[in-house]
Amino acid sequence: MSLFRLPDAGTARAAATHRSAGERHRARFHPLRVSEVRHLTDDAIEVTFAVPAALADEYDYLPGQHVALRMHLEGMELRRSYSLCRPPARTAGGGASLSVAVKRDEGGLFSTWAQTQLTAGFEIDVMSPQGTFTSGLSEMEGTHVVGIAAGSGITPMMALARDLLTASDSTRFTLLYTNRSTSDVMFLEDLADLKDRYPTRLVLHHVLSREQRTAPVLSGRIDEDRLRTILDTLILPATVDEWFLCGPFALVDLCREVLADIGVPRDGIRFELFTTGDAPAERGPRRVEVRQGQKAYRIEINLDGVSSTVESPVDAHESVLNAALRVRPDTPFACSGGVCGTCRARVLEGSVTMTENYALEPDELARGYVLTCQSHPTSDRIVVDYDV
Repeated sequence: MSLFRLPDAGTARAAATHRSAGERHRARFHPLRVSEVRHLTDDAIEVTFAVPAALADEYDYLPGQHVALRMHLEGMELRRSYSLCRPPARTAGGGASLSVAVKRDEGGLFSTWAQTQLTAGFEIDVMSPQGTFTSGLSEMEGTHVVGIAAGSGITPMMALARDLLTASDSTRFTLLYTNRSTSDVMFLEDLADLKDRYPTRLVLHHVLSREQRTAPVLSGRIDEDRLRTILDTLILPATVDEWFLCGPFALVDLCREVLADIGVPRDGIRFELFTTGDAPAERGPRRVEVRQGQKAYRIEINLDGVSSTVESPVDAHESVLNAALRVRPDTPFACSGGVCGTCRARVLEGSVTMTENYALEPDELARGYVLTCQSHPTSDRIVVDYDV
């Protein structure tokens, strides 16, 4: 397939400004054809989808955003979220291309199937891009951006690094990337090619926990002492304009706390988790029986301009999302763990409490947005709107 890059990163960023945190479009699934499957490591692949011209605008995105994939395997509907690993690209015919990287999880049904059976030609339902793991810098000249990633946390960094380095001839990007060994490093050749293209503006630090590196500080697991040493010697926080953190909860949380402790402003740190370490309580809708006369919350849902009402038994302790799916099976969701933000909605009336939140920014919370997969009613009646 013949691809051409959008005119420049600045144009791509300006064209996709509507995808920013405060102005997300309602997520919708469309079937897309897999155009290529490329092996990255023994247990990771890059999957590229062809987007027809009629849907190209629907799949416009900012580097750092993600999509959800939906398909049925072994009689179950599976939904998985994956970061887009390349900047936006258009085909000569007006269509588009988007790529995600899938790493096999031990016991993971979808990731195992993808590794062993997914080939070009398959059709998979792909949700339109979502997410706020995107650059907030309005001026790129002379800026220094740092990414810290572990394992498959590299996927959004690939799109961010490529985009930011082409945005300005004076932008610098530093990547601290940790894996167990060299054989586990995803996009190893792509990173080397990117380094060759931008030898003075891209700095790569590979940290290997089970393989000895020449520099002792880059050998072993990243703990607080090692991270502080790296920030004292290799990456000087005073020179950094924006930070991106992506990986498991323990690493991201450690980085956020250390950066805050040394005085890095929270609004300059963007983070995304690919796992919280906990299994989601509700992978999909669970059965809840509503009996006559049973005390229940009244939940009103606005979705695609249509209002629906459902009752949720007080003693069921179910999430707003779970209740909504009983009357609106098309209610958007993906991870069900409070990580991806796909089920985001605004509470217009009533109140809820959220169990977890790894996706919403403080300004979104202040405006009444919640993750419905983690929200539970605390008032007799609530109204939530997915359209605003």
